[in-house]
Amino acid sequence: ADDSGDEEPASQSDKSELHGPLKTLSSKLEDLSTCNDLIAKHGTALQRSLSELENLRLPAESGEKIKAVNERATLFRITSNAMINACRDFLDLAESHSRKWQRLLQHEREQRIRLEETIEQLAKQHNSLERACRGAPGLASATTSISSAAKGTVQSAKGEASDEDEETEYFDAMEDAPAFITVTADPKHHRRSGSNLSGASEGHPEDWNLEDSVFESSNQSSYNESMCKDLLPKKRRRTRIPDKPNYSLNLWSIMKNCIGKELSKIPMPVNFNEPLSMLQRLTEDLEYHELLDKAVKCESSTEQMCFVAAFSVSSYSTTVHRTAKPFNPLLGETYELDRLEELGFRSLCEQVSHHPPAAAHHVYSRRGWTLWQEITIASKFRGKYLSIMPLGAIHLEFHSSGNHYVWRKVTSTVHNIIVGKLWIDQSGEIEIVNHKSKDKCQLKFTPYSYFSRDVPRKVTGVVSDADGKAHYVMSGTWDEKMECSKILHSSHGSTSTEGKQKTVYQTLSPKVLWRKYPLPENAENMYFFSDLALTLNEPEERVAPTDSRLRPDQRLMESGRWDEANVEKQRLEEKQRAVRRRREAEAVEALEEGEDYEGYIPLWFERKVDAVTGELICVYKGGYWEAKEKQDWSMCPDIF
Repeated sequence: ADDSGDEEPASQSDKSELHGPLKTLSSKLEDLSTCNDLIAKHGTALQRSLSELENLRLPAESGEKIKAVNERATLFRITSNAMINACRDFLDLAESHSRKWQRLLQHEREQRIRLEETIEQLAKQHNSLERACRGAPGLASATTSISSAAKGTVQSAKGEASDEDEETEYFDAMEDAPAFITVTADPKHHRRSGSNLSGASEGHPEDWNLEDSVFESSNQSSYNESMCKDLLPKKRRRTRIPDKPNYSLNLWSIMKNCIGKELSKIPMPVNFNEPLSMLQRLTEDLEYHELLDKAVKCESSTEQMCFVAAFSVSSYSTTVHRTAKPFNPLLGETYELDRLEELGFRSLCEQVSHHPPAAAHHVYSRRGWTLWQEITIASKFRGKYLSIMPLGAIHLEFHSSGNHYVWRKVTSTVHNIIVGKLWIDQSGEIEIVNHKSKDKCQLKFTPYSYFSRDVPRKVTGVVSDADGKAHYVMSGTWDEKMECSKILHSSHGSTSTEGKQKTVYQTLSPKVLWRKYPLPENAENMYFFSDLALTLNEPEERVAPTDSRLRPDQRLMESGRWDEANVEKQRLEEKQRAVRRRREAEAVEALEEGEDYEGYIPLWFERKVDAVTGELICVYKGGYWEAKEKQDWSMCPDIF
């Protein structure tokens, strides 16, 4: 009764909206009919007068002119009648279609109400299930959510049937791996003989050493202690940058600059940017480098894989609020981050190609690891959202063990490009492979869904050895933390509705490998930069003249002088186009003379075929840090 009462005014307003234009059309048609009658009346009188003139004895020439006027008056009356008839037909058509529009609107209204009721019902069920979970004793230790389909497929750690256990959820894993369920066991009460779970993947609880395990040192508190003792900074870094100006974006000013220009020459204002280059954003992946420092200490390759997996996820934590676009690096632009004395590593990036844009990255750590990659960004605009697909493999090698890990990044999606508040999601799968031991980790980034019961930004995965035996379950979110659970037993559960075999993993309590650092105070006014990001564009001495810190438009934007930054950005882009045109002319000239033209050659990197992946990749060839020591930058191009 309440619904019908609420619905009646809406339908009345819809009817009034439909009948209003029809009434206006009817009144206009009546006006036209009146005009038609007047035209017909006066037209008849005009023809009568003209006929009388024809009957008079006038010169032949005058009679022909009067006859022509009479014919034109007749044509005018016929045209007016045709116009009135067309207007009448249009009104009839509008009246017939109004009933159809009304039925369509009524159908859409009913569908909307039905959807709202369904969502409200689902929300109530979700809340009641959460209350039931919190109120039920003994269920807090399980690692996943509710699913009645799990009944009868899992045995408890004590060997008793858990038919009433509703704290288990099926979720899809990777396409190549079956879906799995995890149930937390208590190692103190674990009885291998009492469990009917198969021993396909067995582990010993005592291996999960609470005092000596490397995993234990990955807790945030112990990491903070180690930071205080071991990683005392040698130089005081800045902790803030000027607040972001509150400039309104004038779309007309952008469109005005686009008139008559080629698409590639349209200057995009810095309003869409953040004061960091893509090379600096790439370096920002090292924010949680201590995960790799801990991985060096792991004796087991599968245990080491867990830290590498957590590191691969941690690189996305800075993107959750960062909807602004980094500056596109100029060809030959570089960026160094020398933290060898403070944090044990030094990093170098170089823009090695402009079309397509590609950046090479090399990181050396004196704590026992080296990372390198070449990333090319491909993007597709799909109307309401923009998909950003990083292409290229990331390589990580540990010096002492020789373990060589390779993985690729997932797809980033920027939503509400046209209308609404921008937000970013990560989706897809990462396969991390240790090419020495053949261990693998499959990670799945679950895309956001309004109707999903899953935690937003969820990441799940399994670490397995060369024989396919699962050792650890990875779980968490890419914007907050990643946990690792050691597998005690695994067994095959029931088959899902999609026909996939489900695997049941009985695990020990999860351990937190990585947790995101809190953002600094006032971060919302500083482009949501993290503590590391605030220091990336801090001016430093002795860097190469091609370093991103010396880029003038980026520096002006950081200082809040956006109008000057736009002018400088346009100047740099035009300078780069002139250099490209000169290279194209040189290439044509070389072709005409029958000579080979090498094109742009990166300064600090060289292209080689990777022995592991077989791909052509830019790798660091050396010389940069030696040139910095000597302060010999004579080979650097003038790009700024």
